[in-house]
Amino acid sequence: MNLIYTIDILGTFAFAISGALVASDKKFDLFGVLIIAFVTAVGGGMLRDILINAHPINWIGDLNYLWTIFLAVFLTFLFKSKIAFLSKTLFLFDTIGISVFTLLGLQKGLSFDLHPLIALIMGMISAVFGGVLRDVLTNKVPLIFEKEIYASACLAGGLSYLVLNLAEAPKDINFIISASVIIIIRLVSVKYELELPKINDDLFSKKQ
Repeated sequence: MNLIYTIDILGTFAFAISGALVASDKKFDLFGVLIIAFVTAVGGGMLRDILINAHPINWIGDLNYLWTIFLAVFLTFLFKSKIAFLSKTLFLFDTIGISVFTLLGLQKGLSFDLHPLIALIMGMISAVFGGVLRDVLTNKVPLIFEKEIYASACLAGGLSYLVLNLAEAPKDINFIISASVIIIIRLVSVKYELELPKINDDLFSKKQ
């Protein structure tokens, strides 16, 4: 669990930096950057905890999340131009982070005796809704609604976890396999620019 917690913190760090970079590009002031970084990093987990009435809410029960966000914002202000060159590293942290966030959120949902389908949705919310809130607050179309296989990868990994859980696979092995499913789908989809099919209005219009 120490390794998973460390990856969770790294994912929080990457999410916070991505939020800080977006807010900085929008010319937000320091407070605005901090808020967007905070929402991006812990917004998904916070929304999950509110929905399932879990207390204390994730970041309230562990100040390490706040310190991580403060550090990410501080480093973004100091080294913004250099951080841009670390985009691949941040993408890797982000990808690992969403895999861990998905499975931790799913596990938390199951621990609250939620139906597996609802727990799966809670896992997805944990992973992606921080980014959705970031994009909404910065007046952008959320990435998961526009392009890239993101939430779908989380759902696939979550389904893998549920299936292996039913098969009574060891929890550590299950976690590693399911996280790997999310990471592989995400990496492959970005590398080969794979997207989910879009609804074409022409399909619903009658030819004259």
